[in-house]
Amino acid sequence: MIIEVIKIIKILYVPLDERPCNYLYPQYISKTRKDIELIVPHKELLGNKKEPGDVNKIWEFVLEESVNADIMVLSIEMLIYGGLLPSRLHNLSKEEGSKRINNFITLKELNPLTPIFGFNLIMRTPRYNSSDEEPDYYEEYGEKIFYRAYLMDKKSRVGLNVDEEKMLNKICNIIPQEYLKDYENRRKFNLLINKSILELVEKDIIDFLSIPQDDSSVYGYTAKDQKVIYRNILKKNIQNDVMIYPGADEVGSTLIARALNYLLDRSPKVYPFYSSTKGPLIIPLYEDRPLNESLKAHILASGCQWINSPEDADFILAINSPGEIMEEATYQDNKDISYNSFRQLNFFVDQIYRFVNQNKPVVVADSAFANGGDLELIRYLDEYNVLERLVSYKGWNTNCNTLGTSIAAGVFGLEKQNQLYMRKNLLYHLLEDGLYQAKIRKVVTDDVLPSLGGNYFQLNGQDEKVSKEVKLRLKQLYEKIIKKSFKNISINNLKIYFPWHRMFEIGIDFEISKNI
Repeated sequence: MIIEVIKIIKILYVPLDERPCNYLYPQYISKTRKDIELIVPHKELLGNKKEPGDVNKIWEFVLEESVNADIMVLSIEMLIYGGLLPSRLHNLSKEEGSKRINNFITLKELNPLTPIFGFNLIMRTPRYNSSDEEPDYYEEYGEKIFYRAYLMDKKSRVGLNVDEEKMLNKICNIIPQEYLKDYENRRKFNLLINKSILELVEKDIIDFLSIPQDDSSVYGYTAKDQKVIYRNILKKNIQNDVMIYPGADEVGSTLIARALNYLLDRSPKVYPFYSSTKGPLIIPLYEDRPLNESLKAHILASGCQWINSPEDADFILAINSPGEIMEEATYQDNKDISYNSFRQLNFFVDQIYRFVNQNKPVVVADSAFANGGDLELIRYLDEYNVLERLVSYKGWNTNCNTLGTSIAAGVFGLEKQNQLYMRKNLLYHLLEDGLYQAKIRKVVTDDVLPSLGGNYFQLNGQDEKVSKEVKLRLKQLYEKIIKKSFKNISINNLKIYFPWHRMFEIGIDFEISKNI
């Protein structure tokens, strides 16, 4: 009897934070292969929303486990600030910041031949009032802080009209100076860390750096910081080792895909195609550039290559794009007419059907709407009997969140080593992206939370009751929309939880089994 010995590839991964999109999605994607071991810190070390992770213990974990890793994918935010939200709230001293930067040097000295892929965000500036993910004063002054910087930057670059000048003067007299000082000092510190990380790339301590842009804008604080970073990249001549593009919560998945491709010494060929003619040129919500430009960056960041021939492709990337403008998924029952007149969804799914029947691996990136999937597309895919034959379906949050995780799923799914887990991933994102985000989240928020004393940002300790409502409605909508697919698969022990005790994201836990 011959026993096949599989060489296990070990990837050390430190996520951006503890939410499923950063902590679990990369693990779920990696489990579609049998030869990958993702080495991840215990979740308890990673903090809880605004509470920072235990940076010192995480570094102890990284330094200890690094000797067993073939490659490392590391979040700078987690290893410097203790997570994404703590990076917007901290009061770190320059001395502590320098100490944590020096840990990367120690790490490389211990493992001189082990590649380090890092990711580091430029601090965002939301344009709305909410302290859910920002300092407390952002609840009252967030929108004004954004527009003050937006108008000041625009004034220095292209000038303002009379109304904009009046608005700027009014805003400047409203925001308390202590809040501006706190906010701007933190931005200066974070920019200093961004520049220090670029120095580590220049010195070959970090081998590749991804800088995804979270909620980017043409003018303002973030745009100004981006300009500084771009200038530093060019000055150091490290543009081949650093990439800046829209995104954030998908970056862990993108870089583990890049890590796998690097270790296998390959560059998978991707053939992308869109559901609409104008799709490549549309600027998605929460992003600052045409969809096609972001697509180029995500393909390159994952270690893949774009080709224009489906016959030569390793996998097909089917991008469901808007017709002319992008809207929020929750309003798709009354969507803009251009979703029909400027997009031919039937033709798009027919193409997917033909690729699948040619045994081409197909990944669907559902970017027609922001913050949720396209229910019409899911119905079409089910009707064509191709839904469960896809390598991946994703349609969550922003376009780039969807693109990055979709491409990563395509990279890991090429050999189809663990098809049962691929189907579990399909079902996970159909439940969360396609059903919860697109439909159920708003319904439960509007119809259930008021009677429980909760709201979108705070469940008021009623997590268990809300999860029961979500679970019930998920099952009902699933049975209503998905008629033909997954007939030989059972979903067992379905559980819903709320990582940050709000409605924006959920965690889903379930088991699947084949029906005999």
